[in-house]
Amino acid sequence: MKTSVKARNLELNDRLRATIERKLRRLDRIAHPDAEATVELIANASHSADSSHVAEVTLVSGSDVMRSVSSGATPVAAIDTVLDKLERQVVRAKTRPRRVRERAAPETEQVLAREGQGTVGPDASSDGGGPSQQVTRIKRFDMEPMFEEDAIGRMEELGHAFFLFLNAEDENLCVLYRRRDGSYGLIEPVTLSSGRRR
Repeated sequence: MKTSVKARNLELNDRLRATIERKLRRLDRIAHPDAEATVELIANASHSADSSHVAEVTLVSGSDVMRSVSSGATPVAAIDTVLDKLERQVVRAKTRPRRVRERAAPETEQVLAREGQGTVGPDASSDGGGPSQQVTRIKRFDMEPMFEEDAIGRMEELGHAFFLFLNAEDENLCVLYRRRDGSYGLIEPVTLSSGRRR
């Protein structure tokens, strides 16, 4: 597997690089033969000692792009956790029906192409005083339930700053978004009547 390793706020010595490359080899048995992995290590990402190091790994395995982020007390601990997540993503991607993945990509591309052509704009009946204050278009999408790691991978694949997905754990619609520091945020719906707080 071709591997690229970068570091922020951290000295990337040969020993650490070799350790990361050795640990990534565990994906060789399940990833595409020509897979490529990009690893970014970030130190001092949190005030908490348990999550002071962050490891972000993007894996291109055949036609699949998977991305996972995890934190730990050391760079190696963060890598171990992120590889566990990535391993599950690779296995899910291999067992997921191919037709679902192939259908999702063209539909997304078509919608984005229509948006780029300016098919959405002010209502034609507007008096010219600005955009209409009503819904001018409704889009409907088939949504397959996915885990947060899958949503991150799909969002990165599309190059978006946010991504709406159906959470496989609780079947709620959630919004994943990229924060200014490069980490991710998740907006989960909570009804006021339920009194739930997270």
